[in-house]
Amino acid sequence: MLNIENKWALVTGASRGIGLRVAKELAKQGCKLIIHSRQLAGTRDLLNELTTAGHEVYAVAAELNSISQVEHLITEVKALSNNHLDILYNNAAIMTKYQPLFAPTAEEYLDSFMVNSITPAKLCDAFLPGMLTRNWGRIVNVSSGISNQPELMAYSCSKAALERYVRDMMPTLLGTNVLMNLLDPGWLKTDLGGTFAPNDVDSVMPGALIPILLEKEQGSGILFCAQDYVG
Repeated sequence: MLNIENKWALVTGASRGIGLRVAKELAKQGCKLIIHSRQLAGTRDLLNELTTAGHEVYAVAAELNSISQVEHLITEVKALSNNHLDILYNNAAIMTKYQPLFAPTAEEYLDSFMVNSITPAKLCDAFLPGMLTRNWGRIVNVSSGISNQPELMAYSCSKAALERYVRDMMPTLLGTNVLMNLLDPGWLKTDLGGTFAPNDVDSVMPGALIPILLEKEQGSGILFCAQDYVG
């Protein structure tokens, strides 16, 4: 698989769950890592753990439902990486409450689309041009296998919009060494997935790293299912 040592990587939502595990694995792979959470306190322990182990890691904070904070996040990441981000892992997301049929509010749709589709899209927009110029980059947008649950319509629609972003960007990436793919982590016991989920959060590995380690020829627009890689 691909050697990603010394590649600059940003992981959103790295304070817990999937993002925490992806961040730790990217550090082990030798990446220069930028970890995001809503507040710096969220990744303080992870930052201390990884830097103590000798990894190069920086922490950034932003509320992903705020356009101004997302713009500041982009500026900060570009400064830290000397405008050379190689890997973008769009993991952070929010889940709406389980609502009665037809009851999701406009606010739930707005928040879901902002955090789960618009912000990931704008992060891609910010860092894809540089990746294309250098002809190297890997982007993973975390999606969901959710279906037939209209009680979670705001969440599921926002994830569908993110998938469409990836599909429509494929012609731009065709033939390049910049790959953008999707990950379905499975239904996990996380703050988002809840306690009734059938899969432990650790089962997201090693599948969650597969889209990062692809060779150029494997291309973009693939939905990887992390549970397919559980030993």
